[in-house]
Formats: sequence, C-alpha cells, structure tokens
Amino acid sequence: MKKFREYLLICIALAAVTVVVTSALGVSGAKNRALLCSGVDIVVSDSLESRFVSREDVEKYLADGYGECVGKEISRIDFTKIEKSVNSKSAVLKCEAYATDDGILHLEVTQRKPLIRFQSAAGGFYADEGGYLFPLKDNYTSYVVIVDGHLPLSVSSGYKGRCSDDAEAAWLDGMISMVKYMKKSTVWADNIVQIHVEGNGDLVLIPREGKEKFIFGKPGGYEDKFELMSYYYKSIVPAKGENHYSSVNVKFGRQIICKK
Repeated sequence: MKKFREYLLICIALAAVTVVVTSALGVSGAKNRALLCSGVDIVVSDSLESRFVSREDVEKYLADGYGECVGKEISRIDFTKIEKSVNSKSAVLKCEAYATDDGILHLEVTQRKPLIRFQSAAGGFYADEGGYLFPLKDNYTSYVVIVDGHLPLSVSSGYKGRCSDDAEAAWLDGMISMVKYMKKSTVWADNIVQIHVEGNGDLVLIPREGKEKFIFGKPGGYEDKFELMSYYYKSIVPAKGENHYSSVNVKFGRQIICKK
C-alpha cells in the first residue's frame, strides 16, 4: 500500500510538471505568434563609396514589391519573398531580411560595384566585376573608366543581366580582366580615363594628361602592352619631351611605334 501511494504521488507530480511545461510552451508560442512588426531598419552597405541604392529606394522596393510590414505579425512575413523583391533591382547585389525579438524587420542591402561604364549612341550602362550589366542612375554617377565607340555589345536601354551571346561575353570578360589589372596597378587606373573602341575592334587608351593616344589593339596580352607603355613614359618621354608624339602603338606587344 505504501509503495502504491509513493507511485501515485510520483505520477501526480509528473503530470503537474507536464501541465506546467505545456502551459509555458503554449504561452511562449502564442507570444511569438502575436509578435507584431514594430518597424523597419534598413542598412545599405558601402553607402559612403556608392549611392546607387538609398534607404528611400529600399523602402520603395519593399512597399512596391511586398507591401506594408509594420503592424503585421512577424510569423506571417515572408522574408524570402522580400529578399527576392529587393534583389530583382539592378543596382542591388544582395539583400538579407530578418526580424529580431523586438519586432524590428531588418534589411541589409549590398550594392553592386561598377567597374566599367560603357557609353554608346543608344545610351550607357555599367558592368561589375562579375560581368553583370545594369543601367546608369539619373541622380548618381560612379567615377570609373569609360569605354565608348563601337561597342561589340548588343545591350538595349534599361537592360540588366549578363551577356547571352558567347562572343560578346568573351569580349566583356577580356575588358573586365584588363580594367581590373589597371585598377590593381593604381597607376593606370588614375592615368587612363577613357578607352575608345575603333571600328576594327582596336582599343585606344586616352590618358588624363598628355596628347598621346595609345593604340592598344584587342584586350588580350594587356600585361605586355602596359609594360611597353611604362617604358614609353620612363625612357622615350624624357628623351623626346612631353607631347612630342600624338599616337603610340603598342598593339603588337613587342614594339613601340610612335607618330607625331
């Protein structure tokens, strides 16, 4: 009888604990389900370097692509849909959406960083290091090297995305590789401000100072060609003087052909 009583007490105690735990979990779950979005916090990375995307832009992307979030239950907010909506904008590289225990919806947005600005009669557009093309923005200009002339890229106004044509994509990859090399050297990134594409596909590099135009040929073999340009500035300019030549041909990679 004593053992039965002890067993009964243990069962009652376990049942009581179960009820308490279940009640606590139920209250906690109800609290989480009832947590409302009390505000939206937007952080745009690298906003001091680039201003392609502002907080106001993201607010508009959110309102147009998803809708109002403030006052809505956090459990009912679709973070994936928000991210897809913001990521669809051409100047946005990545968006991360999440909520914290205080009911704040956080959006962390990373901007695309343009490497080249292409300019044609039909308009202009940027390319980032990954070969993604996106339109210019009316209220902000990124100071990167400008490539104009006979661009072998069939890009319509407002286009965003990568080249679908293999030949165009290969040419763009070559340009990106060359401009990245220029940027890494800092000397060429500062000195070369424009690249013109001739009708035959030759690149003509235009420096910030001096009247020389460097006939560069195709983007390939750029390291040797830049070495020849360095030699020109270090050896030929001191001997002949500044602005002595109007064109310097380094397209063949093994010789320098200068013309007045």
